[in-house]
Amino acid sequence: MAGTLVLAGTPIGDIADAPPRLAAELAGVDVIAAEDTRRLRRLTQGLDVQPSGRVVSYFEGNESARTPELVEALVGGARVLLVTDAGMPSVSDPGYRLVAAAVEKGIKVTAVPGPSAVLTALALSGLPVDRFCFEGFLPRKAGERLSRLRDVEGERRTLVYFEAPHRLDDTLAAMAEVFGTERRAAVCRELTKTYEEIKRGPLGELAAWAAEGVRGEITVVVEGAPERAESLDADELVRRVLVREEAGERRKEAIAAVAADAGLPKREVFDAVVAAKNARGAKSAGAAENAARTSP
Repeated sequence: MAGTLVLAGTPIGDIADAPPRLAAELAGVDVIAAEDTRRLRRLTQGLDVQPSGRVVSYFEGNESARTPELVEALVGGARVLLVTDAGMPSVSDPGYRLVAAAVEKGIKVTAVPGPSAVLTALALSGLPVDRFCFEGFLPRKAGERLSRLRDVEGERRTLVYFEAPHRLDDTLAAMAEVFGTERRAAVCRELTKTYEEIKRGPLGELAAWAAEGVRGEITVVVEGAPERAESLDADELVRRVLVREEAGERRKEAIAAVAADAGLPKREVFDAVVAAKNARGAKSAGAAENAARTSP
């Protein structure tokens, strides 16, 4: 008979949060595939467990090469436990390839539920939790990061991200630029650890706070886009932007304000303004051409 693949959640900070079944699985499985064998050793020592099975490394660098070996062990009847450094395997951690390969072979896949930074941050954020989506890590390059954020600019569900501390200020600044400085968010730092901190506020304020430097493991939760307050056509959006510009606002700020009032992505208002400008330019060019043709 084929074996079983067990995905095990591990503590994201406080080792006392380890699920009760984790110790039994660590002690009794045939193979433990660990993202970091040194972290695994600290975990087993903290739980006072002595693994009896074989321990192998399974991380991003060898995931593709080691998956067939683990599947072979599963096909042969082994019980394989997959653990990552913290939280649930496959959630921005190794695991997906092995799960997909095991499922393809008809191998049973089960889990030892455990801590999750995504759900913990979401629950502590104070933001709506009835609907949410997890976006993982944003791209490191500024242009790609902005593009990814614009893809979800109008997303109504609460957004959850992971981020490295040294990139947090740039990420929050980019979020403020795309989502608006007043969009609510929460930065969850060092969850369940000694220096746990939840910083809540508008994205603009959080970006200024993060510019001073932040340390630790970071999860960012961002409020979803507001509902559209009213249905407005492109002409009305452009008219509202022009009114604000005539009152002295810069076009960028005028577009952001109109978008916020209408509950629309800034990109939609921007596109309407550009389209109107191009239409006016084409009309003017056409009129000039007609005048040139009819002049003596």
